[in-house]
Amino acid sequence: MTTTSEVQTPLPEPEAPARGPALRTLRAVAVPAQLTLVSCLFSGVPVPDAVMLGGRLLLLVLLCAEAYVWLRLRRLGLSRRQALARLVPERVARYVAHEARILASLVRWVVRRPHGVGEADGVFPHARDQAAMVYGLTFVCVAETVALSFLLARWPVVHAVLLVVDVYTVLFVLGMHAAAVTRPHVLAGDVLRVRHAAHVDIRIPLARITSIRRESLFTHTKKDGELNLPIGSQTSLTLGLTEPVNAPKLLGAPRPVRVIRLHADDPKSLYDAVTRARAASTPAPAPAPQDAD
Repeated sequence: MTTTSEVQTPLPEPEAPARGPALRTLRAVAVPAQLTLVSCLFSGVPVPDAVMLGGRLLLLVLLCAEAYVWLRLRRLGLSRRQALARLVPERVARYVAHEARILASLVRWVVRRPHGVGEADGVFPHARDQAAMVYGLTFVCVAETVALSFLLARWPVVHAVLLVVDVYTVLFVLGMHAAAVTRPHVLAGDVLRVRHAAHVDIRIPLARITSIRRESLFTHTKKDGELNLPIGSQTSLTLGLTEPVNAPKLLGAPRPVRVIRLHADDPKSLYDAVTRARAASTPAPAPAPQDAD
């Protein structure tokens, strides 16, 4: 059994290419043009009406072309997710999915609906020790937003841009904490699901865990084959694995690891639960044959 993350394995290729040279050229022209127009509008640079109309038409043509390719891929038998993966670069899709998980975690935090705990045998929160730091950082971000609002009142365009950035920063900081709160470690059946913020989600079969130790560490040196998942700069448990498992990085780069250090609000409960589950999943030794009289 192999581990999986929230972003699945590579998708099958369709019978025909997703986009030809014409669409690639259209993308190469339309995307920079739209970014340039947006930059001009935010900076207050006057843009002729004809240029604005041309930019809108170019964007409309690009969207229609992308929609045509989408329908073409769907007719070839690809699912919605597979078609989207062919249209959007993998790194972009992973980054957007990460940001979407952060925003979704805010909603889950408000309505108190943790993720992935429906059929769990054990749920182990791990966000408590970072709460004070996160709330302090959020207060600093809010204070900065208010201060900049007064300082930039004479420059409405700059003020509007920085206001959007500051508000998103506050949401991002709270969202990272919300992701940690709503995505606890989970033990279900013979699999331990280790999670961290919104970008780490590893399923580890208990059969691959060769050791589990309780040890509090506050400093972590990066080494190949090791994954550190500190909360408040602390890890409290160390897992040793019989063979590497893949813990993909944020943008999908593979990262095989054999040692995982993680934190739990109650490390003893997680340690005891994993120890009991490993013992229960280990087959009892067969009785020794008895000599015949």
